[in-house]
Amino acid sequence: MNDEINFVFDLTNEKMKDSISHLELELIKIRAGRANPGMLDGVMVEYYGSKTALSQVGNINTPDSKTILIQPWEKDLINEIKNAINTSNIGFSAQDNGEAVIINVPALTEERRLELVKKVKVETEKSRVSIRNVRKDANDELKKLGKGGISEDLIKEAESQIQRFTDRFIEDANKIASIKEEELMKV
Repeated sequence: MNDEINFVFDLTNEKMKDSISHLELELIKIRAGRANPGMLDGVMVEYYGSKTALSQVGNINTPDSKTILIQPWEKDLINEIKNAINTSNIGFSAQDNGEAVIINVPALTEERRLELVKKVKVETEKSRVSIRNVRKDANDELKKLGKGGISEDLIKEAESQIQRFTDRFIEDANKIASIKEEELMKV
């Protein structure tokens, strides 16, 4: 194969891997009933005038399967952390004991489990769309290379390879989603 085609393959593979990584990150944020510090990854706290990730202003622990404990490095931040969690739309309410912020993770109801499964399906579809967009960009790039003098047979073979990448990564996204759905529906 041609070096330019191999470059397109490498770039396509990398971008599709990024789509899968993004899906995994998004699915970590969808809780499955057990307390997990990753549930708070998207929470930003006002810290000296700028938005800062919660994990950078304190320690986040899970003393048991139903509790998340945030120990801020500065006690002045307790109210900021509590407000950030309560307004972050992640479905938790935080309390404080004067020293730390405590989140009791409620058990999931059947209705909430079904909502979360829908959320998983939405995130998975976004990932599949992203993978297909990478395929489209790669095929457009191959067509440009075809106009640049690379043989039509090589371009057709390269497009077939791009389709195999696409199929493999979409299958990976579907597997990840089905594992998460199964985890969510487990009582």
